[in-house]
Amino acid sequence: MKALVYLGPGQKALQDHPMPEIASPTDAIVRITKTTICGTDLHILKGDVPTCEPGRVLGHEGVGIIESVGSGVTAFKPGDRVLISCISSCGKCEYCRKQMYSHCTTGGWILGNKIDGTQAEFVRIPHADTSLYPIPEGADEEALVMLSDILPTGFECGVLNGRVVPGSTVAIVGAGPIGLASLLTAQFYAPAEIIMIDLDDNRLEVAKRFGATATINSADGNATAAVMAMTGGRGVDAAIEAVGIPATFELCEQIIAPGGTIANVGVHGVKVDLHLENLWDRNITITTRLVDTVSTPMLLNIVKSNRLDAAQLITHRFKLDKILDAYETFGHAADTHALKVIIEAQG
Repeated sequence: MKALVYLGPGQKALQDHPMPEIASPTDAIVRITKTTICGTDLHILKGDVPTCEPGRVLGHEGVGIIESVGSGVTAFKPGDRVLISCISSCGKCEYCRKQMYSHCTTGGWILGNKIDGTQAEFVRIPHADTSLYPIPEGADEEALVMLSDILPTGFECGVLNGRVVPGSTVAIVGAGPIGLASLLTAQFYAPAEIIMIDLDDNRLEVAKRFGATATINSADGNATAAVMAMTGGRGVDAAIEAVGIPATFELCEQIIAPGGTIANVGVHGVKVDLHLENLWDRNITITTRLVDTVSTPMLLNIVKSNRLDAAQLITHRFKLDKILDAYETFGHAADTHALKVIIEAQG
C-alpha cells in the first residue's frame, strides 16, 4: 500500500509500505477514505516529538471503512463506516476509568506516533470497540474528519481546561486550525468577548467570520498593550495558547487577569520561561492536557444537528498520491491560506 513515512527530522516520503495486519483480537483494519494533516505532524517533522521514530507512517485523523476485525471486536464489522479517534483507549485501565484516555496504558496517542498512522491506504486500529465511532447515515465525512482531533482538542484542552464560562473574556493566541476549533467551541458557553491573536491577517479575517469579537495582529510586538486596552487594563479570564512556541505562551502569561486560567494546547518542543516573579500573587491557574476525546460523542451530535459547521475548517483537497503537495500547502499556510486539508485515500 501507499503511505506517508517519516524518515527523520525534516524528511518524509510517500512510499510502498507493508499492509497492516490484525495483531490483537481487539484490532480492526480500516481502509482509509479521507484523512488530513495536523500541526502535530509538522512538530514531528521538526523533531519535537522524540517518541515518533523514523520509518513511522504519520497521521492520526481520518474516516474509513472497516476491512477486517479481530475476534474480540464486538461493536463493528467489516463494511462499517467509521470515524477514527486520534486517541486509542482500552476503556479498562486505571487512566481510562478516570476518562484520561490519552494516558491509556496500552493506547493513548499512539497513531502516527508510536504505531503506524492514517496517512495511508489502510491502518490498524487497536482497541477498536472504544477507539472508533460509527458514522451516522448521510453524514458529511469530510466534516467528520475534524472530529478525529482538532475539534475535541480545541474544546477539551482549550475551552474546558480554560474554564470558559458565560460572560467571560477569552483570548486565543494562534488562529490556526486548533485555535479556530477553540473559537468555534468556546461559543457553546457564551463568553462576552473572544479575542483572537495571530501574525496572519488572513487567519484573523477567518476568525472574525467564525465568531471572534476582536482580533489583534501581534507582528508589531504590542499585543499585550492591545489586550490591556481592550479589557480596561485587567487582562483576560482565559488565555488559550494554541501555537506551541515560547513567545505565544509568554504572551498568555502577560495578558492573564488575576484569577484567570492559562490553557496550554500547543505542542512545545523547547523550554518556555515561567515568569513566577510576575505571577506568584495573581491567583492564576495553568493547565496542560493531551486531548482525551471524551467529548467526541457530544461533538458528533452537535455536528449531526447542524449546530456546528465543521466543514468550514476545510480549505484544500488532495489525493493521497499528492500528499507531499498537501504538506507543502499546509506547511506554508501564510502563503496558501490553508486551514485543514483533506486527503482522499480511496473512494
